[in-house]
Amino acid sequence: MATTAKKTSRTATREKRRQQLIDATMKCIARKGMGSTTLGDVAGEAGLSQGIVNLHFESKDNLLNETLRYLADEYKTQFSHAYEKSGPGAADKLHALMKLDLSPSVLDRRKVAVWFAFWGEVKSRPIYRDICEKSDEYYDEIVRSLCSQLIAEGDYKNITALAISTALASMTNGMWLSCLISPKLFDRQNAMIAVDEYLHSIFPEHFPL
Repeated sequence: MATTAKKTSRTATREKRRQQLIDATMKCIARKGMGSTTLGDVAGEAGLSQGIVNLHFESKDNLLNETLRYLADEYKTQFSHAYEKSGPGAADKLHALMKLDLSPSVLDRRKVAVWFAFWGEVKSRPIYRDICEKSDEYYDEIVRSLCSQLIAEGDYKNITALAISTALASMTNGMWLSCLISPKLFDRQNAMIAVDEYLHSIFPEHFPL
């Protein structure tokens, strides 16, 4: 029994250290950029020795890979929660997902800076591209499905679910960029109003203003 408790404690400590280092990595990337961030920077930010970083991740590449996986998994968890907790209708769910993308828990400048840092490297880093593509595929499939349901329900003409889901993703990505580069000008409420107006223009019966 005592041995099991010790193993559980060691596992918890290991996970705590790994998360501590991932959090420190995101802070460093947001502040210094990916190329300028070193394992020493991460160790200093976390208040740990560089040996601890090497023990848990072995290399900077492994640390960055796990940081991106953490971001993708965190977003997927929030996305799934918003989808499941929203109202039963397709319009309710679509609106909840759009609202999530502009919420403080997702549209956080530090996290957005890290996302863009990784996105900037996907061309030369296949593993980054793979992680991002899987995340995007999950998002796109659900949003596209919801748009298809709304088109069928409202008998909307001359529009496609693919075009609408692509436009919505482009809108929210653009708003993330605006928040990152012009934080003083960016207004979260106005951004949501813009999304609502677009949804109304496409699905007027489902999104009345």
